[in-house]
Amino acid sequence: MRLGRRLYDARKELAENLNLKGILLGGRIPGYHKYSTKMSPQQYIVAVKKKEVYDRVLTFQMSNDFHVRNLLDDYWPEDHHSRGYAVLLEWINIYYQKKTKLIGRTQSIARIGVVQWQMRRFDSFDDFMQQVEFFVDTVSDYQSDIVLFPELFNAPLIHTYEGNNSMEAMRMLAGYTDQLRQAMTEMALGYNINIITGSVPQIREDGKLYNVSYLCRRDGTWDYQSKLHITPDEDRHWGFSGGHDLKVFDTDVGKIGILICFDVEFPELARLQVEKGMKMLFVPFWTDTKTGYQRVRRCAQARAIENECFVAISGSVGNIPKVETMGIQYSQAAVFTPSDFAFPHDAIASEATPGIETTLITDLDLDLIKELRQQGSVRNALSRRTDLYELRWKGKE
Repeated sequence: MRLGRRLYDARKELAENLNLKGILLGGRIPGYHKYSTKMSPQQYIVAVKKKEVYDRVLTFQMSNDFHVRNLLDDYWPEDHHSRGYAVLLEWINIYYQKKTKLIGRTQSIARIGVVQWQMRRFDSFDDFMQQVEFFVDTVSDYQSDIVLFPELFNAPLIHTYEGNNSMEAMRMLAGYTDQLRQAMTEMALGYNINIITGSVPQIREDGKLYNVSYLCRRDGTWDYQSKLHITPDEDRHWGFSGGHDLKVFDTDVGKIGILICFDVEFPELARLQVEKGMKMLFVPFWTDTKTGYQRVRRCAQARAIENECFVAISGSVGNIPKVETMGIQYSQAAVFTPSDFAFPHDAIASEATPGIETTLITDLDLDLIKELRQQGSVRNALSRRTDLYELRWKGKE
């Protein structure tokens, strides 16, 4: 029946459920009397640990992941088999989470919200921002730390530039970008949530049009990540140019990265971000067909597994009649995890129903990433053969 092991497992489970640091106990060494004339109690403990000597109590406790922390003199003088000695043993709860937040310390659980956005025609920029604020408000009600919107989710406003070709209309849409970023930074402050603004068009000082995702932090600061790889359609229809910088952002829930749609299909980028400390990757995307979506999804899953990190993807659904190049959309928003015992069996933390407007609210335990990278069944980062190959960023830091 293995009753002793079952009792020890129950104690460990209780410690985990109560979020205790571990278990301390005093343990007898009843086999020591056979060796007390040959070795000291310290030598006896080492011999048991090396499995050179069997002790019916200490051997059992060590096999249940208890570690000797100290030798106790005169623990029980009447215990002649142990010669009065005992050992202080400790079992450590690796899932323990500190309740007190220290200055400068990030929390271990990040709650993220992912918006699966319904494309629709808006009469004005204000109408569009009202819908944005609805989702920010809704996700923040669940005490989420980050909310993610899809790529080019403000594209429905292109219809307000009827009579212009698609390239001109996208550049005109960029005229709203500064206003959008300012409004969403104010929302981040007001709703106490970090906002990843999907992506929007931006015209820079060089006169080129870029596809940019903003991170609006809840402390009032902001930063951005440009899309680096431009698809043939984005070049031909809208005239986008690829960016030149790859960033990892500091937030109050740890280091995060952003890769916009096509960029997640290039494994080097996420690898470089992870080497800078990223634990969560956010991917706003826009795909019109399921085949395009599958490229994004499968590559995002691969990035989560090969880099031992979390990856969230957010896309849009529905259609926009009479808007050139933006007619249909396909999305199934999801949050992916590494693939090991501490994570869901299919490496999917959550996923939305395809084709409907909805949100995902998901808790991610960042300490599991740290544990996986040190103790996982396989350890990609630690096993990488840097003596044979390396990855180097040649662009701007």
